[in-house]
Amino acid sequence: MIKILLDPGHGGRDPGAVYQGLKEKDLTLAIAMKLKRLLEKDFQNLQVKLTREKDETLSLLERTKLANRWHADLLVSIHINAGKGKGFESFIYHGQYPHKTNTMRLRNMIHTSIIDTTGFRDRGKKEANFHILRESSMAAILTENGFIDHEQDARLLSQDTFLDRIARGHVEGLAKALDLGRITVDPNNRQYYMIRHGDTLWQIAKQQKTSVQHLIHLNPDIDIRRLQIGQLIRLK
Repeated sequence: MIKILLDPGHGGRDPGAVYQGLKEKDLTLAIAMKLKRLLEKDFQNLQVKLTREKDETLSLLERTKLANRWHADLLVSIHINAGKGKGFESFIYHGQYPHKTNTMRLRNMIHTSIIDTTGFRDRGKKEANFHILRESSMAAILTENGFIDHEQDARLLSQDTFLDRIARGHVEGLAKALDLGRITVDPNNRQYYMIRHGDTLWQIAKQQKTSVQHLIHLNPDIDIRRLQIGQLIRLK
């Protein structure tokens, strides 16, 4: 079970960057909520959690403590930039640490997917000494999704459909980077999932909020003791 922690930047008393009615804390929460819904709808064998699901104040220390206590496999901190620049950039911790090569690999895939999906100007893959990256014990990346104080970026960020694109860019990057198991839908609106290494029928039922008995009913030929990697099972 892959555990992904999404961190919508700022919140509560800390609005983050503000420009002409737009607030970073609102945009980051909207993107994170969309991202969580897409991951849970389209993929199996993962858990997704947010550091905050409402407009509340959380310190950086509280965020990294939550990530470390939950033993997330990946932390994605979502932000909006400011400073009259334009476009998208991403960050990982600049120091040396055992999982840096893997963190860089994950970040590179997610970064590329966001650029391809949004059309943002690519400001580069960067490193920094940010607390959220330094103090988390798992692979951690920070995304800066456009500039709130740039006229063109701000116009895009004010559109809910564009926030959908930002979320989708993160999703497709995560799917590729983490090799997530995608749920497919046939022309009759039946959902299927391809069995992957380590899957159990109990785990699949739990994530789908159904029962093992219901999955067995939908898949009468399945051998619950010997799930086959690559085997398609019907979910709905």
